[in-house]
Amino acid sequence: MTLSRIATALSLVGAAFILYIGISYLITPDTTAPGFGLPAWPDGDAVAFMNLKGVRDTVLGVLIVVLLAAKQRYALGIVTLVIALVPVGDMITVLSWNGSPAAAFGIHGLTAVFVFLTGALLLREHQVATNTAR
Repeated sequence: MTLSRIATALSLVGAAFILYIGISYLITPDTTAPGFGLPAWPDGDAVAFMNLKGVRDTVLGVLIVVLLAAKQRYALGIVTLVIALVPVGDMITVLSWNGSPAAAFGIHGLTAVFVFLTGALLLREHQVATNTAR
């Protein structure tokens, strides 16, 4: 399997995953939220914060798909490296609010590594293509 195919497959898996999570937070936040790793969730009007997470995650998934469809692989590599900061922030939030360390590292930490690796592969693909074209 070529570097390009691996990077594409990882990008598509990441997009599908984050779209699923985002849409789940928009449709069924009460069943999705406990898996995030925090010890408690907002109630009443504060539940709107779960919709914000749903919108954020859905938009990130759409962004990945749009950049792939537009064949903007270098831009996708840069954006993916930036997106890797989101699960790092989620991990720090879970740990800062006495959430589950297993969820913080196992869900958010591993997600950050996966996303970073995908971005690095996309940028490496660009570097290899540029060097080959010379």
